[in-house]
Amino acid sequence: MAKRTIKKAPKPQRPQLGEGVEILNAGSVLEDPITRTLETNYMPYAMSVIVSRALPEIDGFKPAHRKLLYTMYGMGLLKGARTKSANIVGSTMHLNPHGDAAIYDTMVRMGRGNESLLVPFVDSKGNFGKAYSRDMSCAAARYTEAKLEPVCEELFRDIDKETVDFVPNYDGTTTEPTLLPVTFPTILANNTLGIAVGMACNICSFNLAELCAATVAVIKDEKADLSAIMPAPDFVGGGQILYDRAQMEEIYENGRGSVKVRARYSAVPGQNMIEITQIPPTTTVEAIMDKIAELVKSGKLKEISDMRDETDLNGLKLTLDLKRRVDPDKLMAKLFKATPLEDSFSCNFNILIAGRPRVMGVREILKEWTAFRTECVRRRTYYDLQLKQKRPHLLEGLAAILLDIDKAIRIIRETDEEAEVVPNLMIGFGIDEVQAEYVAEIKLRHLNREYILKRTGEIDQLKKEIGDLEDILQRPARIRRIIIAELNEVAKKFGKPRRSEILYELPDAAAEAEEEGVPDYPVTVFFTREGYLKKITPQSLRTAGAHKLKEGDEILSQTETRNNVEALFFTDKCQVYKARLSEFEDGKVSQMGVYLPGWLGLEEGENILHMQLTADYSGWMLFFYAGGKCARIPLSAYATKQNRRKLLKAYSDKEPLALMYYLPEDTELAIRTSAGRMLLVSSTLISEKATRDSQGVAVVTLKKKQSILSVVPAESLELADPHRYRVRTLPALGALLRGEDTAEQTTLL
Repeated sequence: MAKRTIKKAPKPQRPQLGEGVEILNAGSVLEDPITRTLETNYMPYAMSVIVSRALPEIDGFKPAHRKLLYTMYGMGLLKGARTKSANIVGSTMHLNPHGDAAIYDTMVRMGRGNESLLVPFVDSKGNFGKAYSRDMSCAAARYTEAKLEPVCEELFRDIDKETVDFVPNYDGTTTEPTLLPVTFPTILANNTLGIAVGMACNICSFNLAELCAATVAVIKDEKADLSAIMPAPDFVGGGQILYDRAQMEEIYENGRGSVKVRARYSAVPGQNMIEITQIPPTTTVEAIMDKIAELVKSGKLKEISDMRDETDLNGLKLTLDLKRRVDPDKLMAKLFKATPLEDSFSCNFNILIAGRPRVMGVREILKEWTAFRTECVRRRTYYDLQLKQKRPHLLEGLAAILLDIDKAIRIIRETDEEAEVVPNLMIGFGIDEVQAEYVAEIKLRHLNREYILKRTGEIDQLKKEIGDLEDILQRPARIRRIIIAELNEVAKKFGKPRRSEILYELPDAAAEAEEEGVPDYPVTVFFTREGYLKKITPQSLRTAGAHKLKEGDEILSQTETRNNVEALFFTDKCQVYKARLSEFEDGKVSQMGVYLPGWLGLEEGENILHMQLTADYSGWMLFFYAGGKCARIPLSAYATKQNRRKLLKAYSDKEPLALMYYLPEDTELAIRTSAGRMLLVSSTLISEKATRDSQGVAVVTLKKKQSILSVVPAESLELADPHRYRVRTLPALGALLRGEDTAEQTTLL
């Protein structure tokens, strides 16, 4: 047999550029408006994050929480025993395909063991980590177990009665609820943090019993005084809330504001020790310990000798060992100001209502939840009504065969085909198809007189129940009474005492400690060219000798002030560093003092140009630039509510800075230039600027290579009448000081 030869087709040659091949749009620029790109690419992502991921809805849950809880409910974990967390995570992926790690983290934060929620929804077993610890992480999902807490019964009550809408899951294989028919306002029962695109939410938790009572009050009277029923939030970690009525009213009415929370501590008698057992919800034990250690290392905190984290199965405990004769209350007042032991919880009640984000106050949220719950009760009632309305009709058909049970049995027995049973029953007893179908499905054992009499006796009771359900649907007041009864039941069954203590005013000892936290006594402050600072008391200064300085260094300023003032250090990088004089140790003349660049943490190559001490941030800073401009900035522009160490853009960097000068009050200024001229200017003519980095206004006209040398008050020159003359040259100034007349003087007025 002859062999068959198969020839391979030759490989097509790739066309090369320049060989007659035409490239579409080669060398052209395609313009696409950025607005269209944002609409087609960015907006769908932003909307997905806002609506389907980061913000909670009126039932109090984000989609990830709702999917997890509904999966556990479907697994029978409300009544059954615990199961492995890995099993729960795997089942949840039928609804939430975002990965097992994200699902497990969600379940951990909802667990009782993690202590993140005031009303936990997951009954956890194993190591679920701790919310108040940064380093205590949870065990892997294969080692832990979980089930639903009993309170979750209130989340899923009557969910099978069409109280909420169901939608297909991501692949259409099953359905999931869009909301949960919660019987109490879970949206305010637990804290919720969410960061979306361009918006965020941060909801604090309230005590469950107080929350239910407040909801009942709002249902009865929309203008009820919520502060009297629910005075402040309640955090799972406890702590002490510093009550601020104005802030609480802002939160209740507008949904924004802040709540100050401080740690709770106790001084161990006879052991010179402080035990901190509760901390604010915004921090962790490790963050507090890091800050205290930083203060001790920098020498700003000398009262503490040791610090230990003694957290165990009994809960959080941070122990501070104190040095001798240290007042615990005064030390804690100092720590509250300098560490996260006192912190603010910033509230932003941003919630999705019908798919739209809205920032609402507590009162409005309770009204929205009431409307949502009213619809759930209405739908449940309608579902029950539909079922009960079918029942009497069926029982009436059953009552018809009571007259002759034997006839019904004979019709069924003598019918040749199964399909003819129902029509024959309809003809034999004069009933409709639905009734005949119901009769035909009755078991043989139930075809007795007793059973039929019992069933037909229910007709009157059913009609009464139907009338009651119809009355509920027609009268909104009855629905409100049902909601109130459910809320009272939840409060009675699951309500617990408040964890966070409310301090309407500081105790006498704490208030005295706060007032005496910064000792007030006279000191003299010396500031040197190399950046050293000495704070010396008058007693030490009287008995001192010559100052000890670094070689080549000199004292630039000597100021008599008080220990409780603040110091501002302006640097050559347009920054200002702030510190309290009380943070510096009292020194001696024989010491070199504190090296400020290291103490303040200046950047490499950054130098301090000017030190300004202030008690009330009054006066102005004058910044003179090389071009002859001057910016007059109020010193209050450098005051901040937070204890910030460093402020950027202390002055303008558009031109080189010639010098800066502190002006305590308006006066006449003498400005000396490198050209041997002096100009008298009233400070009132230099307009004040609101922004710190303003370039100011032109004050001095300088020629090339000329500069401003100094600025002093004109009255310090001891002129006979400084308002009368504009001195053009230094020889003229000398003549004026000697009382001589010169033609170079120009009358100002």
